[in-house]
Amino acid sequence: MAGWAGKGIMKIVAGERTDMEERKINQELLDFLDGSPTSFHAVAEMKAMLDEAGFSKLSESDLWKLEENRGYYVTRNGSALIAFKIPKRDFAGFQVIASHSDSPALKIKANAEIAVEGKYVKLNVEKYGGLLCAPWLDRPLSVAGRVAVRTSAGIITKLVKLDRDLLIIPSLAIHMNRKVNEGYEYNAQRDLLPLLGGSEAKEGLLKLIAAEAGAEAEDILDADLFLYNRMKGTMVGLNEEFIAAPHLDDLQCAFASLKGFLASVPGDSVAVHCVLDNEEVGSGTKQGAASTFLRDVLQRINYAAGRSDEQYLTALASSFMVSADNAHSIHPNQPDKADPTNRPYINEGIVIKYSANQKYTTDAISGAMFKSICRMAEVPYQTFFNRSDMLGGSTLGNISNSQVALNTVDIGLPQLAMHSCYETAGSKDTVYLAKAAQVLFSSSVRAAEDGEYQIKMYSRSLSVPEFVK
Repeated sequence: MAGWAGKGIMKIVAGERTDMEERKINQELLDFLDGSPTSFHAVAEMKAMLDEAGFSKLSESDLWKLEENRGYYVTRNGSALIAFKIPKRDFAGFQVIASHSDSPALKIKANAEIAVEGKYVKLNVEKYGGLLCAPWLDRPLSVAGRVAVRTSAGIITKLVKLDRDLLIIPSLAIHMNRKVNEGYEYNAQRDLLPLLGGSEAKEGLLKLIAAEAGAEAEDILDADLFLYNRMKGTMVGLNEEFIAAPHLDDLQCAFASLKGFLASVPGDSVAVHCVLDNEEVGSGTKQGAASTFLRDVLQRINYAAGRSDEQYLTALASSFMVSADNAHSIHPNQPDKADPTNRPYINEGIVIKYSANQKYTTDAISGAMFKSICRMAEVPYQTFFNRSDMLGGSTLGNISNSQVALNTVDIGLPQLAMHSCYETAGSKDTVYLAKAAQVLFSSSVRAAEDGEYQIKMYSRSLSVPEFVK
């Protein structure tokens, strides 16, 4: 790989951001989102960006021989990815940003076709994660995911994305439910099944999937297929200050992290861009935050550098992780849903999340560390607490800490309509996180003696020392 810096945001960090540069990075985000209807596709998009930047692909089933000043990446299940840059063998620690690749969706069940009175064919689906149901109705949908195909060489997987308006979930007319606007509880087995076609559509989906995969229908042994929203992302607002798109939670964070990672210049610490899967359903999979994936990769980096188990533990003590998962912005129609004194707004900076019950990992130390990163990157930050009388969601930070214990902060970019199939966020905030990520990946953390909590943070790329005491 020629140097550390890939195509990214170096000019944005080094000097004044221009509207043209902001537009460019957000158009790249929209293209990335359009190519990422599922977690499998999101990882494929990131792999392509890393390949273009000269990173080397690794396999978990091979022995790793790693070199200094090189970049590598590895995937698990095709839906989780970890990329890293090793500046030197005697590295101080790891600088990690972890996000997730999945979003709430409707997943197609096996034996999916359901005939209705000999006139319609609809598909049997189930909810994946805590989705908002109503936005999925009355809009063009299609199908994407992966299939397992039998070949003469064995079973292989192929990505599929049917690039056409194929399905729709029709609402029940108000004439048949006069009180629908007074509140409606959606039944996933009855209300959310998409219409595929008329009676002649029988067995049509499998034929489409097989053609897309370049396989015979009888050779498709299994599949992970999801519905996806066909409405492309766009810039909205009087001054195009908003992004409206599918999968902003959490691909906006994953994309911004990767942009900063590609543009970073690590000095004393290994830079680690980590994207895990299945956060929306609890992270308890082999590719989720509760798995050994991150731990395995960090340990293998340590061993490949010829370091001992104890040196691995000392490296963790001088490491820092950012759990990046989008946050709730103040809603313009229901501002009372937010905490009275911690009120994040779109385009006003990265949101640092706090919870007394440790739904989020942030404490005084990790919060101060991340605020220092933001100051070094010259980007604004905000704080988020849930209302004291409302339960909030959780992120992958605490779950991943059960496998790799690091100083960790929970952050996100402010957005509206979280868990809708079409969400809204800010055009400036993508740039803010990309800039902060570049600084973090170029920085190092040096832990002082236990109990003193004195941490030196410095950036090789900016040469600006920051101290947290």
